Amino acid sequence: MKNESKRKQNTATKKQFKTYSFNNVFGKDLKSDKFKKVYYRELVRLRLARQIREMRTAKKLTQKAVAQKAKMPQSVVARIESGKHSASLDTLERIAHVFNKEVQFV
Repeated sequence: MKNESKRKQNTATKKQFKTYSFNNVFGKDLKSDKFKKVYYRELVRLRLARQIREMRTAKKLTQKAVAQKAKMPQSVVARIESGKHSASLDTLERIAHVFNKEVQFV
C-alpha cells in the first residue's frame, strides 16, 4: 500500500513540471547584443574548461600533476575545469604547454 501511494505521489509531482525549449527561454534575450556577447563568452569558457578536463583525463593525469607541471596551485586547475572561473592568457598558456598545445584565437 505504501509503495503504491508513493508512486501516485511521484506521478502527480512529475505532471506538474513543464519543459521549455532553448528558444522559449532565451529567444528574446538572444536578440540583445549585450546578452549575446555575455552568453557566447560563457560558452567559450565552458568549452575550454571541458577541453582541459578531457585532455587531462585522456592522459590519465590528476589536477595536481597538471598544476605541478604548469607551476601553479592545484586549486587553479580545479577552478578552471569547473567552468565557474576565468583564466588569464598566461595561465592558459602554461596549462597548454603541459599538453604540448598552444592557445589559439578563433
